[in-house]
Amino acid sequence: MLYPEKTKDMTPPKPVPVAHLLDVSDPELLVYQTDLLHIEVLGGIALRPLDQLKVTLKVAKVDSLSPFHKLRHKLDLYNDNLVERFIQRVAEKLELGTREVGQTIEELINKLEKYRADLIAAQKPLRPEKRELTSLRERKAIDFLKKEGLLKLTNKLLGESGVVGEELNRLLMWLVFTSRLMWQPLHLVCLGASGTGKTYLQERISALIPEADKLEITTLSENALYYFEKTELSHKLVLIEDMDGANDDKVMYAIRELQSKKRIMKTVPLKDSKGNLKTITLQVEGPISLAGTTTREKLYEDNANRSLLIYLDSSKEQQEAIMAYQRKKSAGKIDELKAEATKEFLRDVQAVLKPVKVRNPYAEQLVLPETVFKPLRTNAHYLHFIEAITFYKQYQREVKTDPTTQEKYIETTLEDIEEANALLKDVLLAKSDELTNACREFLEEVKKQMTEAKRLTFYKSEVREWMRINPNTLKRYLSELLKYGYTRIVGGHRYKAGYEYEIVSQEEYAALKSQVTSVLDETLAQLKIKLSGSVDS
Repeated sequence: MLYPEKTKDMTPPKPVPVAHLLDVSDPELLVYQTDLLHIEVLGGIALRPLDQLKVTLKVAKVDSLSPFHKLRHKLDLYNDNLVERFIQRVAEKLELGTREVGQTIEELINKLEKYRADLIAAQKPLRPEKRELTSLRERKAIDFLKKEGLLKLTNKLLGESGVVGEELNRLLMWLVFTSRLMWQPLHLVCLGASGTGKTYLQERISALIPEADKLEITTLSENALYYFEKTELSHKLVLIEDMDGANDDKVMYAIRELQSKKRIMKTVPLKDSKGNLKTITLQVEGPISLAGTTTREKLYEDNANRSLLIYLDSSKEQQEAIMAYQRKKSAGKIDELKAEATKEFLRDVQAVLKPVKVRNPYAEQLVLPETVFKPLRTNAHYLHFIEAITFYKQYQREVKTDPTTQEKYIETTLEDIEEANALLKDVLLAKSDELTNACREFLEEVKKQMTEAKRLTFYKSEVREWMRINPNTLKRYLSELLKYGYTRIVGGHRYKAGYEYEIVSQEEYAALKSQVTSVLDETLAQLKIKLSGSVDS
């Protein structure tokens, strides 16, 4: 039996639809293909500015093998007029409908926008997540904050975490960094000579603050601060590694505004999709707690007035202590697991502190020494520092409610004031001294050498022998001391052995110290007497 031969099916197969995907495997040659068009984006796309999408396109018809059926064009895809003319030109040259070409170009724009957004998002540093504690770790941290002698215990842990020396400054810095959580945070400027490790203390103490609560900046450009998200800096510790690197009037102005007004605003022009200019306002909210280091005390006077100034220990003993610690660590004689556990615990302590209002019932009776320069701001720093100590002891205080405003608050005690006085005496002394700290240290060293040598006068050459000081630095110090009347020329000749100098008073600094200390101590003593009398009655 013969079977008829089967005829071969000559019907062409249906085309498989092309997935409309943007091929980004080569960032310099992006490829987008549809059933209709093959489009290459030559050279990729620029991430900035966001109001432009400038590209160089090569467009070809998918089913055309002719080299003449290709179009190359450079344009801004956010310029509607240019895009419309481009669509018309592609449709005419490739013999296609403007509707299909327009739809394809619109799809390409959407793909490129998403691709660029993903690239920008990938460039942003990952934000650290808020520190979450187990119930056990939270209870341990709160139990610690309830202990008597909290500041002494904290200072001990700061040492165990690896902070060598600087017993006074490290606790003061810890409390300033803690104040970031308050509505009136404190600010800090660390002053130290170049090459003496002026960033050492700031780096060590800031490492004990949870990552989500701080922002570390190496350098700042003029407008950098204005482009943070609105609340990104709110209640953050902002650390500038070296303020000398931010030596720009506009940068420092923005920093001062964040410190004083707790927000910064800037109006900038921006083009819309049609190329029309409009203005938008960039606003960044605080408050922030700012800390930085510098070698130039006089240069940052405006910012220093808004900050507590601490002078780092640049003594030979402190440097030897740090180097000895480094040697022990290198030799494996430091219990690094214990030090790391201490750091983690101190971060937990910071994490359990909650925003709460502080009231100081003794504030009206507190006075500063009359010797303090610019007392208005110094007085505010003094009161806010006392509040910072109270805030840190929040788990030891009863939370009260204002009957009128229903505001919750805790109160300062005389113990808080006494501890603040002890920590701030050197700060207030520096604010009472018209000499820079470096010049003061020079003068006190000269006094010491003269006392040991039983001398009443000195020459430059002798000071160089005693202190091995740079000649230019020596000249600057002597000029400052002459200017303010701490020394005077009593003999000698400029072109022979040099001038002979005499120190006007050997006791002036001791008297200044005594005056600053006595005012604080007497005020506190009077408050204790009043409190004792009210308790007895």
